[in-house]
This record gives sequence, C-alpha cells and structure tokens, in this order.
Amino acid sequence: IFLSLQQDVIAGFLYAILILVVFHPVVDLIDNFNLTYKYAPLIIIRTAFEMTAVEKIEEQLASLRIAKRSMLSEEPAYLLDIDVSKPAQSESSRFVAVSCSNKSIRVYNRETLNFLREYSTRPGILNGVRFAHACESVVFSACSDGTVKCWDIRLATQKAVQIFSGYPSNVLISFDINCSDLIVCAGTEKVETDTFLVFWDARGVTDCASATKEPLGVYSESHNDDITKICFHPIEPNLVVSGSTDGLVNVFDINRDNEDDALIATCNSDSSVSFIGWSGKDYKRVYCMTHDEGFCWWDIAQLDTEEPITLLHVLDVREAVCIDNDSLHYLVGGSYHEKADKLFLLGGTSTGNIHLVSCGTDGLSLVGTLRGGHSATVRSFCWNLTDESLLTGGEDAQLLLWKPGAVERSLAKKASMKIASSVQKRVRVHNSSLKSRKK
Repeated sequence: IFLSLQQDVIAGFLYAILILVVFHPVVDLIDNFNLTYKYAPLIIIRTAFEMTAVEKIEEQLASLRIAKRSMLSEEPAYLLDIDVSKPAQSESSRFVAVSCSNKSIRVYNRETLNFLREYSTRPGILNGVRFAHACESVVFSACSDGTVKCWDIRLATQKAVQIFSGYPSNVLISFDINCSDLIVCAGTEKVETDTFLVFWDARGVTDCASATKEPLGVYSESHNDDITKICFHPIEPNLVVSGSTDGLVNVFDINRDNEDDALIATCNSDSSVSFIGWSGKDYKRVYCMTHDEGFCWWDIAQLDTEEPITLLHVLDVREAVCIDNDSLHYLVGGSYHEKADKLFLLGGTSTGNIHLVSCGTDGLSLVGTLRGGHSATVRSFCWNLTDESLLTGGEDAQLLLWKPGAVERSLAKKASMKIASSVQKRVRVHNSSLKSRKK
C-alpha cells in the first residue's frame, strides 16, 4: 500500500510539472490581457456571440429549399442578371426583374414568381438590370445602342419613361445607379483605343419625367479595355468601383473635380474581372471575381496605412474549395451579409448544383450545396437578407425562389434545355504587364 501511494505521489508531481510547462505561457498571456485591457470580458463574450450568429446564418443558408419556380416562357432564354425592388422599411419586395439573353427584361411577382411585364429594345442588347432605390416600380437596364433605359412597371406601355443617351460610339455593357438615385454610371466596350465610364444626372427619374438625358461627363483614362462591371457603394453615394478585362479594379470618389483626383485606389486582379462588390462593416472592403474563376479581396481602409490592403487572393477557387463527391466549376458572384458580418460567394456546376461558400481572410470554405433546382449552369442570383431567401436564374431558363426549410409545391425539376444564347461572353487575354498605379 505504501509503495502504491508513493507511486501516485510521484505521478501527480510529474503531471503538475507537465501542466506548468505546457499551459503556463498561455495562462500568463490570458492574465496579462485581462489585467491590461478593461474590456476583455466583453470582447470574449462578444466573440462567442458573433461566432454563434455566423453559424446560425450558415445553417439557414444550408437549409435553403425551393419554394417557387417560374413557368417557362414561350421564348426560353438564359437568365443573366436578377434584381429585386427596394421597398419602404418594414415592407417586403414586391417585384423581381430579370435580364435575359433574348435581349429582354422580364418582371415577376416576387412571392409567386408570376410573370407581369416584358420590355425589349431589339436589335439592341440589354445588359444588367437594377431597380431604383426610392421607387420600387422604376427599373433600369443598359443597352448596346449606347443608352441606359428606364421603365415604370405601373404603366402598360412598353416605352421607356426616360432614356440616358451616351456618345455615338458607346456600346454599354455594364451600369449601376447610386444609392441616392442621383447618378447613373455605365461602362463601355473598348472601341479602337477608347473605353469610358459615362455618368448621367438621374434626378427626376422616380417622377417619371419623360425625356432623353445627355451625359454629365466621362472618365476615360483609368481603364484600357472593356469595363465589365460597375458597382456603387451601398451607403455612400459618391463612391463607385469599376472592373475591367484589363484586370484593374478602380475605386472612385465622384465628388472630386477630375478623374485623376477621383481615382482613390487601383487594385490589380491579374485577370479579366467578371464580378465586383463591397463588403465589411461600413463597406470599406472591395472584392472581385475573374473570368478564370479567381478571387481577390482588398481592404480600402488600409490605403493610408503601412498595412497591406490585400486580404485574400485565390488564383483558382475551383481548386481552393473542398467539396465531397462534387466539384466547383464556376463562380456566379458574391453577397455581404450584414448581420453576420460575413462575405459569401456563390458558385456551381454545369449540371445545376449551387455551392454556397464562406469567405474569410484565412481562406474559403463550403457552407452547403443546393441540389434539385436547376438542370444547367446558374448565371445569376439575388439574396434577400431580410428573410434569407435566394433567387437564382440559369441557362435552363428557370427562375427559382429558395427559402430556409421550404417545401416546393410545383412540378418536378425540368430537363436540361439547350438554348441558343445571343449573348457572347466577353473574355480577352489578360495583359500581365499591367501594373497597379496605387497600393
């Protein structure tokens, strides 16, 4: 008995030494933090809460199921861009607008996905679709004929209520309207040596004043190839970011007097830009995707510091995201979730599966996969963060509404459709010699 007791004492002593050696440095760090930082307990509690919020959002996204699907139209087409109307506070969006490959804009009821209106500008090709922020019945689209057109879906007419006219050589392939509905900006295709960002005064649009407006002016020196994407800041109406096939992502403050002063940041994605957006608290971060499925993420708030602005650069997302028994073929776009303070990316497969990917400075990770909806490549989406619903459109001509835990009460998944699209993907060989003008 004495020998056994002696062995227990020795073993306990050795364990005590082991614990001190391994954990003592960590205990010191925790003690120092608690002693020197008066808000330490609050930070620990807040971090735990934020992790729970992120996990909750990710769980909701992973539980998305088909709630509604639109009826196929007489002329099926690829669904290339989606936007939802911006309602007054405490109300839900009533309308969905879709840009289609047959050169038309289609408008649907958001809850039922019943077809309401269709607008066409043939032979011009429509690129993109956006609702006004202050009037949910006003919808815009850029046209290859050098105009941005605006319709009021309350009216029975197919005629645009306002036309923003560019210069004769302009072929518009991207556009956006700022959060105050005061400025419209469009990007052009490169014609000879010219590429433009064109700006218009949009005041009066929500009053449906029928007129043709001339440009306020252009930026012509910051890109040297097709301007594929434009995105205004969600809450600061003077900030806009543009992306191009030249690989550059430029951030402008349009309140400044000239283009040189307005260009506050130039970031190089090293490839042709396919999607851009804002993220982070106060939307101080900019991200982009490329036509070869790359991803870049920058912190613009670090421009005036010694810190690097690049948060993450993934050359090929298809190789960076691990998916069991499946693969990622392409990226569609991204969306910043304010409640979770999290950036999510959306990608998919050629057979219609949709992958939701969480983005962090440490890399990308799969949140979940949505199956059983589309039967071909998904080309567009729109997230509604109010009710966590998701709208998706694809090359199978289907518009789907996904909601957490929903049960579909409609026809089974449609067979894959072979639709001849009139829209050609604008991808050019990237000039690797381009250098960023700024940090």
